[in-house]
Amino acid sequence: MRWPLLPAAWLPAFLLMSAPVIAGEAGSPVVIAHRGASGYLPEHTLESKAYAHALGADYLEQDVVLTHDGVPIVLHDIWLDGVTDVAKVFPERHREDGRFYAIDFTLEEIRRLTVHERRDRAGRQRWPSRFDAPGMRFRIPTLAEEVAFVRAVNRATGREAGIYPEVKEPAWHRAQGRDPSRAILEVLDAAGYSGREDRIFLQCFDAAELRRIREELGSRLRLVLLLGDEDWLGTPRAEGNLSDIAGYADGIGAWIPTLFAAPAAGAEPARSGLVAAAHAHGLFVHAYTYRNDQLPEGVAGPAEAHRLLYGVARIDGLFSDHPDVSLRFRPTAHVAAGPALK
Repeated sequence: MRWPLLPAAWLPAFLLMSAPVIAGEAGSPVVIAHRGASGYLPEHTLESKAYAHALGADYLEQDVVLTHDGVPIVLHDIWLDGVTDVAKVFPERHREDGRFYAIDFTLEEIRRLTVHERRDRAGRQRWPSRFDAPGMRFRIPTLAEEVAFVRAVNRATGREAGIYPEVKEPAWHRAQGRDPSRAILEVLDAAGYSGREDRIFLQCFDAAELRRIREELGSRLRLVLLLGDEDWLGTPRAEGNLSDIAGYADGIGAWIPTLFAAPAAGAEPARSGLVAAAHAHGLFVHAYTYRNDQLPEGVAGPAEAHRLLYGVARIDGLFSDHPDVSLRFRPTAHVAAGPALK
């Protein structure tokens, strides 16, 4: 069991702040298709998003980076080599570190690439049991294309899935002379995503950039600050951070291990208090990332994993590579959970 990593010394005060309020939309946790149905089809392809929609995901995630000509594209990394054949198509276009950065390629060049399952730098597939069909041709979509695609599928099916874009590496992009947040907001605004009433969350790991999106760029979208383990594991400033975050964001994205406190030997994992503390500050909590093929040590299977996430940690939403599994096990409502997602 590797989820319960938090020390317990600072948890009692957080636990006292819990309040019985309404969870996610329709009173149950939302399920976010992490890079689409990425447990079944190559991540961030339109095919993966279509399958996630068909499986019933509430939201479809889009990680967004910029091309050389400033076009927002849907790609998890700032480089292309992890999920495409860029080294074969453009073998000399890497930087000194050996990486092929998306920002060094025009959209026309990126359209020449084929997407495959994620591989490490030695060429080994990251999750060996996942989709593997050499010769199949998948593409990197632009953000505008994907938003239009999701809207079209919503109309065709009569079921409205939301979108969940992430601004990737904004400080790095700005050092390269680009402003990804502004470019992304322009695409979203043109597509009609502009306010809290729209089925969209906009997320980022960079707190300063998310504040800038709210205050300088004037976005009215629901904003989510993504947090890593270093933000919360035993830091005495955690409560103050939550209060500050609530001034510009609507929710947090929490790494799953930060949701659990280290249990006594042989005992069941307990919630860490982070979710209760976030709720007390008016913030919802979306956890990342559930994978069938990457269960924590000591967790017997998907049913047990989701019991811990939904029933013990009491999250308001879950990023999942396998959204059908996360939907199968989610409760219809929580007794006590996070702020309503207005």
